[in-house]
Amino acid sequence: MTPVTSVSSPETGPPASPSNPSARTGTPGPPEPAGDTAQALLARLGVLRDRVTALVEHRTADDPTADDPLRGLYLPDEAVHHLLRTWPSGAGAPGAAEPPAHVGGPAGPGDRLALLAGRARLTELDTAVLLVALAPDVDRTFEPLYGYLNNDVSRRRATVGLALDLCGVPAHTAAARARFHASAPLRALGLLEVEEPERPFLTRSLRAPDRLIGHLLGDDSPDAALRGLLLGMPDPLPAGGADADAFVRRLAARLHEGPLTAYLREPREGDGLAALARALDAAGVDALRCTEPEDHVPELLREARLGGRAVVVAGLPEKPGPLVRALTAAEDVTVLLTDPRPYDPHWSPTDPLVLDAPGRRAGGAAAWRTALGADADGFDLDSAVAPYRLGGDRVQRAAHAARALAAFDGTPVTADHVRLAARRQSASGLESHARRIRPAVDWQDLVLPDKPLVQLRELALRARHRDRVLGDWRLSAGGGRGRGVLGLFAGESGTGKTLSAEVVAADLGLDLYVVQLSSVVDKYVGETEKNLERIFTEADRTDAVLLFDEADAVFGKRSEVKDAHDKYANMESAYLLQRLESFDGIALLTTNLRANIDEAFTRRLDLVVDFPFPDPEQRLALWRHGLSRVPCADGIDPEPLAREFELAGGSIRSAVVTAAYLAAGRDDTVTADDLLEGARREYRKAGRLVPGVGGW
Repeated sequence: MTPVTSVSSPETGPPASPSNPSARTGTPGPPEPAGDTAQALLARLGVLRDRVTALVEHRTADDPTADDPLRGLYLPDEAVHHLLRTWPSGAGAPGAAEPPAHVGGPAGPGDRLALLAGRARLTELDTAVLLVALAPDVDRTFEPLYGYLNNDVSRRRATVGLALDLCGVPAHTAAARARFHASAPLRALGLLEVEEPERPFLTRSLRAPDRLIGHLLGDDSPDAALRGLLLGMPDPLPAGGADADAFVRRLAARLHEGPLTAYLREPREGDGLAALARALDAAGVDALRCTEPEDHVPELLREARLGGRAVVVAGLPEKPGPLVRALTAAEDVTVLLTDPRPYDPHWSPTDPLVLDAPGRRAGGAAAWRTALGADADGFDLDSAVAPYRLGGDRVQRAAHAARALAAFDGTPVTADHVRLAARRQSASGLESHARRIRPAVDWQDLVLPDKPLVQLRELALRARHRDRVLGDWRLSAGGGRGRGVLGLFAGESGTGKTLSAEVVAADLGLDLYVVQLSSVVDKYVGETEKNLERIFTEADRTDAVLLFDEADAVFGKRSEVKDAHDKYANMESAYLLQRLESFDGIALLTTNLRANIDEAFTRRLDLVVDFPFPDPEQRLALWRHGLSRVPCADGIDPEPLAREFELAGGSIRSAVVTAAYLAAGRDDTVTADDLLEGARREYRKAGRLVPGVGGW
């Protein structure tokens, strides 16, 4: 038969151009029916079958072994002479002068191969070779035909030489052979595998990856190699703030223009991911978010190309260079990276667009309201979430956890559920340097004069509204200063400083971390500063209250340099002064000796709260508060104890505890003698003369 020599040329998908941005960004269009997707590929294979038939008929026309049932298993003399007459291979292939694109057939509705060719910038020859390679995986009737054309019944896949013959391209053409090199688009993009490198070039087998074939047939399941590594993008929750909104609009506009490689440095974990989620949603670009992709970069990039999606990696490995180099080399795929570390030019010879992600504001009630929906209507949401700066998908996860807690309690979602869920989403590495306290107290547990109480409430108020005052109203002092809240509690031991810090943390719905100075102070030069830096860094990224108890140990006055010890002590103080300037968290300092705190530290504090020693009236209130939950004998009046024993609140609590143990040992209620014994023991511990108490 006369070989087919004229078939219409296919479309290979829209080329990338400024007038066709969707082809450049890979923005998915409306989903095509699965039937149309498979039929489009089968239509192309139908045209390829005609081409294979023509080549088979051309080969059998003068092949003396065409009717030999053992053809391909041995080589008779007449076959050798026939091969010598037809040398060189490929020069006489039918349609060699024709353009190679005719192998593919015309593009139709849902033709994913055409879309892929446009996104990956494949040539017509690339598209045709790809179709030849995948044909046996879609239609098994190609296997025996390929075996015949390969002159080897055991080789049922297309080879390089067979693909060139079917495309009508001479096998000795350097440009055509170059399409099979490892750096050529088909192989570099992971769309074609050339197997058996030990064989001569023209007899090497071609294989299309199973994932590619599945995609072309309409299967959108991700590559099996990426199972467990792909995460969903968080919902694009509103971040709040004009600066954040403007940043998202600019990034969305750039994403819509075409492929982009960008690195977002985030002030806190999750801030960059939250900004990317909003920008991608505004640009209408789908994304693959992958965790730990170091060993699967080719599969990840191929998956992105197949679906026309962006690649998002939030949180880079400890040594990010190899991963960044591999991802930034893909110029046809949008790659978005985010990490708290500043970008290092040594990571890659090709620099991405480096941006600073906007920090998430404390509160962000709009994001919480979106995540909670109708469940946010039963309480004061603005007040409940004011201290939290959760980013990324943490708000969504906290909202889900709050609903689960409420369902467990059998109640609607409350502010307590939201606060507990938010605290659990604020991961922290502070435990290695600080002791965590989950506050179980409130303002009713404080017995203080009006002035320190007002100051403590103001401290909580500052923590809630710092972003508005220092950010929106531009009242920050500048110079790289942070938006932290710093307070100093000064007073004698037992006057309520630590308890007040716990109450403030409870009011804000945050955990309290008490810094253990034994894990901070180090005898080696520079180590103390390193330990403090770790603490401040973790506190910056954690929604918590940081408490430096007995702060004069590290925040003491600088002195005149007389020896090396003074020099390095002053260096520690200088470091702390600089670090407090840029601190974004909430830190409280307590001291028994306010005069020992360096004045430079005092100037940087938002509030200094003095805790006076309680007078008789306050001591009576403390005794009564301590006994409020203790079973007492009838007629007990602690007024004489409050008048005669000058004890601070901490000592009064210890006296009540002693009395309670004495009563529990007798299996009885607390008596006046028990309270008197407790007070006397506190005096003895302090080395003071025990007074007599009239009437007891």
